[in-house]
Amino acid sequence: MRDERQGCAGIFLAASGAVVAVLAWAPRARVSVDGGFEGMHRDLSVLYVDLPLIAAGGALVPLAAWLLTLRALRRPWLSAVIAASALALGIWGLLSWWTPYQRTEFMG
Repeated sequence: MRDERQGCAGIFLAASGAVVAVLAWAPRARVSVDGGFEGMHRDLSVLYVDLPLIAAGGALVPLAAWLLTLRALRRPWLSAVIAASALALGIWGLLSWWTPYQRTEFMG
């Protein structure tokens, strides 16, 4: 019974991590999707390249942190806190590093 609950907790951490990472990424990617002024800067590669990578990273980072600390510490609540902290640090790193390419507006 305990292993089943821990497995469900791992799945929940992975799913919530993926959702939170995509929601944190979406406002910055909006410029590439809608194209800015007159759609001149549209770059839909953020949807088929960046989006799957962001979702996978958001799912795998907290799951890996949770699995690594669960076996070592044997305290599920502490492992969940460490996994949430790893997700927060991962999202902070993503938002401080990743910015979609934006060409300058033509003023002519």
